[in-house]
Amino acid sequence: MNAFQPDTLIKNPHICQVETSVEVARDAASVWEVVGNFGGFDQFIPALERIEMTGNGVRSLRKKFFRDGQNLVVEQLNSHDDQAMHMTWTLIYNTLGIDNLWAAMRVEPLSDNRCRATWTIIADHTDAHTPSGFRDFLQGFADEAMANVQVMFK
Repeated sequence: MNAFQPDTLIKNPHICQVETSVEVARDAASVWEVVGNFGGFDQFIPALERIEMTGNGVRSLRKKFFRDGQNLVVEQLNSHDDQAMHMTWTLIYNTLGIDNLWAAMRVEPLSDNRCRATWTIIADHTDAHTPSGFRDFLQGFADEAMANVQVMFK
């Protein structure tokens, strides 16, 4: 009898959910080109020095290298739909005290030249964070990034 069973360290998180939405004065397709580019988040997250991609499309991996020279995040693209302007990804590895993380980015047209971009993050923290400190960290990170998206299109 084989004692080994399929297992994984990737689990759906449930402890903390944050969401940031911004209205952008630009057509949805133009905004999606930026926030829907899984390998291009360094365009609107100044803390990132660079992103290295492995593969293309669903199941591709991105390594996010931070400007502090100490932090690294590796994530896998789970879904990506250019028509619906929606994508999701999962955390594989990090040095930021995050246990599990699932995230989604979507863009919704509001009018001919206006849209809403929304970033949803659901995550569990390690003992490196208190629950309230972790929520503040995630919310602040997402808020700053999405505010930068707004500024990019002004």
